[in-house]
Amino acid sequence: MIDVHALASAAIQQVNPDQQVIWLRSTGGYTTSAAGHRVPITESVPVPANVQGLSARDLEHTDGLNLQGVMRSVHLYGNVQGIVRTDSQGGDVLQFPEAPGGPPRNWRVTLVMETWPTWCRVIVTLQNPQP
Repeated sequence: MIDVHALASAAIQQVNPDQQVIWLRSTGGYTTSAAGHRVPITESVPVPANVQGLSARDLEHTDGLNLQGVMRSVHLYGNVQGIVRTDSQGGDVLQFPEAPGGPPRNWRVTLVMETWPTWCRVIVTLQNPQP
């Protein structure tokens, strides 16, 4: 099988190199905080990812879903998931800077655009810092 992602990635790296992101992969479980809030249990996985702005087609798609906020398109190896309530899975978060050189921020996976055997493309939305 041809790894199309690897072929395209080689060309993209010349213009927009991958960056290391932290994938907070949901395990499906949770704990309860002292305030009674559910806190998802995650495992932290460092992965290389290519972070890009949204294309016009992506913007059309997210507009139809009434998604708002600061969003990015992320290509990465792995099977990152949005929330799949029926399977008690997903709700994954990626951590990377909003701008190069900035502090890492939390970006929730809000839409899975493509899933392949070794990689995926997701739309993430910037989250407010926790108090």
